[in-house]
Amino acid sequence: MLINAGFLSQNAVAASSEAAGIQTIQAQPRFRLAQNEGAAAVTDPFAALEALIKEDEERRAKAKASKGEEAPIPAVDEETLSLYPTAAKCGECHKQIYEEWSSSQHAYASISPMFHKFEQKFQKLTQGTVGTFCVRCHQQVGTQLGEARDTPLWARSQISREGVSCITCHRVKEDYGKVNGERRVEPGKIYEPVYGSGEKSVIKDVLANKETYSVKTSTEGRGNDIHKGMITNDQITKSEFCVSCHQVAVNLGIKLEIVWDQYRDSPARKAGVTCQDCHMGKVPGKPEGYATAPSAVVGGKEINPGRKHANHRFIGPGYSMAHPGIFPHNTKAQAYSTKDWLQFDWRAGWGTTEFEDKVADGEIKVDFPKRWADPLDREDARQIIEENVAKLDERDKIRKQVMENSSQVDGPYVKGDKKVGKDLAFSYKIKNTNTGHNLPSGSLGAQPQLWVNVALVDPDGKNIWESGYVDSNGDMANLHSLDVAAGRIKVDQQLVNFQTMFLTTNVKGTEREMNLPVNFDIDPLPQLRPPEIPTTVLNHPPLVRMENRSLTPLGEKVIEYHVPGSLIKKPGKYRLAFRMRSRAEPIYFMRFVDATKEMEQSMNERIMNFHDFAVELEVKG
Repeated sequence: MLINAGFLSQNAVAASSEAAGIQTIQAQPRFRLAQNEGAAAVTDPFAALEALIKEDEERRAKAKASKGEEAPIPAVDEETLSLYPTAAKCGECHKQIYEEWSSSQHAYASISPMFHKFEQKFQKLTQGTVGTFCVRCHQQVGTQLGEARDTPLWARSQISREGVSCITCHRVKEDYGKVNGERRVEPGKIYEPVYGSGEKSVIKDVLANKETYSVKTSTEGRGNDIHKGMITNDQITKSEFCVSCHQVAVNLGIKLEIVWDQYRDSPARKAGVTCQDCHMGKVPGKPEGYATAPSAVVGGKEINPGRKHANHRFIGPGYSMAHPGIFPHNTKAQAYSTKDWLQFDWRAGWGTTEFEDKVADGEIKVDFPKRWADPLDREDARQIIEENVAKLDERDKIRKQVMENSSQVDGPYVKGDKKVGKDLAFSYKIKNTNTGHNLPSGSLGAQPQLWVNVALVDPDGKNIWESGYVDSNGDMANLHSLDVAAGRIKVDQQLVNFQTMFLTTNVKGTEREMNLPVNFDIDPLPQLRPPEIPTTVLNHPPLVRMENRSLTPLGEKVIEYHVPGSLIKKPGKYRLAFRMRSRAEPIYFMRFVDATKEMEQSMNERIMNFHDFAVELEVKG
């Protein structure tokens, strides 16, 4: 079993939790919605939030004054919103599916503070010419409703905050293919039919016995609202349905996400294995069939209990860094507004017995915002927080399963004798056992990160050598590390990093790694020039390409390490510890898009370690 003390670099956490202790005099600024940039810096978190709101109101008032009429602020009335039912509404009958979806990355798409920071940076670098390119996937229904792309999260409709919701898939009737997320959701009230696989559907039986199941298909009558039927859409069970959002080409034609490209040439596709088989099946990351469960519970009665059940967690390695009052989605949390939750300092312990006892005894004093002045409200909110954090912890377990089920590590293979003063050479073999796409996959360029961390511990328990360590910010010790640039730590010369990077050509003709496929470090205003020949010939735009370091389906790589003999000073039992590490975003990229310290902390807190183990090596004198 791996003993983490063998690693010098644990989960480095910027703005560590120690700084967020219970004995805080003032609530700390925990989260700032990314949709509002440029507000004056304020130390008081609640004043900061109010400043952002005030700034937004002033901007709208100026727009109104300059036009001499009401500013064009899209307003969606309740009747229009009723044409786009929320996941919470669907969850009244499909509770299990709602609970699975609520903590999924689909449900996180609109909430993600990192998405908003990245989208804002993208808009700024392109002078706003990107338009709704990003939000039409992450907030598809909100975009279709006409909500402005820069609308703050708290001003958006509930269905917009739900991101990739039920109707995003089950109210799509056309085959779109590769459209960069530009699909149309069919409007219709909760009573209108939905589109699905048609797998053993018994909706007709329920509709024929409305009184038995206590359901209704119109505003008249009593019972739960229910859709009038189910229309079969064969594509919803195929990988082609996923490609609409999971194959993305950005400026100049370079591809930011190439999961479809990887899948269409994969052994999985040749064998008839779909995206859904691995990401919605009963075993995370493996096409080993589906569980069975009722399709719904209506009027207290299970509907079709032996039906094939597609897991709507959409299993993958991603995770949340949002306030746990806002995500995962929780119907009880909707009793409070988004702004209310942003003012709730969950890290300081608000609502816990220990914290509230100290407040009551006068040991600590906090200037609570008006909404959270009542300790009973704080305690109720804490229960929701704990429920949501438990969901996130459960998802972490599934994240680890999908990564371990999709990869294999063999080794270590030690070369030669193990003696004091003699160099130690060893290797591991890492294999992508996933037949569908590369390891890692998803959005490329800056994220996701997957790297190897190996450490050698001497008989006294001292770490004498390590590769894959991180700096004080949590970044790997490569050319992107601020600590390496400042000379505080050494470059990790033996680092094994499977992260794909953008390479751009600089003015001297050489290439360098960049966060985005634009060399904005050279030109004050980058000019994106069309190629003189088709990109299909070059396979990438001019002056920009991707260096793919990921493992292809069923691909493997032998990684070799070398420990200088000068570090091996005494005989005895040494421990060689190994682990792979996965993180959704590198910290240097988060700083590039102006992420907050709280976001950095949340990102580092849930770094996932998997395939973690250690072996003993007997070193002779």
